[in-house]
Amino acid sequence: MKQYRLRPGRLIAKTVLALAGFLAVFPLLWTALNALKNNVDIITRVPKVIFTPTLANISYILGRDSVLTGLYNSAVACGAAVLIGIVLGLPAAYAVARYPNRFAGDIQFFVLSLRFLPPVAVAIPLMVIWLQVGLYDTLPALIVTYSLLTISVIMWLAIPAFQGVPKEIEEAAFVDGYGAYSVFWRIALPVAARSLIGAIAFSFVLVWNEFLIALMLSSSNAKTLPIVASELSQQGMNVPWGILNASVVLLSLPPLLFLGVLSGFLNSVFRQKKS
Repeated sequence: MKQYRLRPGRLIAKTVLALAGFLAVFPLLWTALNALKNNVDIITRVPKVIFTPTLANISYILGRDSVLTGLYNSAVACGAAVLIGIVLGLPAAYAVARYPNRFAGDIQFFVLSLRFLPPVAVAIPLMVIWLQVGLYDTLPALIVTYSLLTISVIMWLAIPAFQGVPKEIEEAAFVDGYGAYSVFWRIALPVAARSLIGAIAFSFVLVWNEFLIALMLSSSNAKTLPIVASELSQQGMNVPWGILNASVVLLSLPPLLFLGVLSGFLNSVFRQKKS
C-alpha cells in the first residue's frame, strides 16, 4: 500500500483554507448561540459557552406583528424582483453574449455602472418619482426598484457564464433542427446552470439585505425586515442583545433557504431536460 503524504505547500494551503472557513462560520455560530441566551449571559466580561438556553428572544421576534409584516414585505418584494430579473436578465445576457454588436460593450458597462452608484443616488430620484405617481411606501414601488438591481446583477454575472458555453454544442443543436429559443432553454441554460444559480442567489441576497433604499422608499406600510430589525435596538445600556441576535438569525435564514430550494429545483429541472 502506498502512503500519500501531503506536500508542505498543500498542507499550508489547506490550513489557511480551514482557518478562513472557521473565521467565516464562527460569527454566524456565535450569533445563533447569543440568540438563545439571556441578556445577562451575553454582556458578561467572560463569554459564556455553557448556559441555560432560552427561546424568549425568538418568541419575542416572531410574536411581533411588525416583524411578520416586514418578513412578508421582504419576501414579496425580493421574490418578485428576482423573478423579474430572471425573466428579463437571463435572455438579455444570452443575447449580449451570443449575438454581440457594437453596442454590447456599452450595454455591459451601463449594467455594471448601476452597481457603481451609491444607493442614495438611486433612492432620491426614485423617491421623488414614486411620490409624484402616488406609489410611495407601496410594494409595487419596491418591486420595480429592486428589479433594477436584480436585472443589472444577473446580467452582469450571466454574460460571462453564457460566454463560457461552447459554441460547438449550440451549433450542433441548430444542425439538429433546434431553434434559437430551444437552444437557449435546452442547451445554454443547463450548461451554465451552476454559474446562473450563483448569479440569482447573489442578486437575491443583495436586495434582501438592502437597507438604505428600503428606508427611503417606505415609511410604514412597505417596511422590509432589515428596517424592522434596525428598529428593535435601543439607545443606552439597555440594548436587547439577545433580541438583536435573534433578528439577525431571522434575517439570515431566508437567503440560505432560497439558495437551497433554488439549487434543488434548477438541478431537477435541468436533469429532466437532459434526459
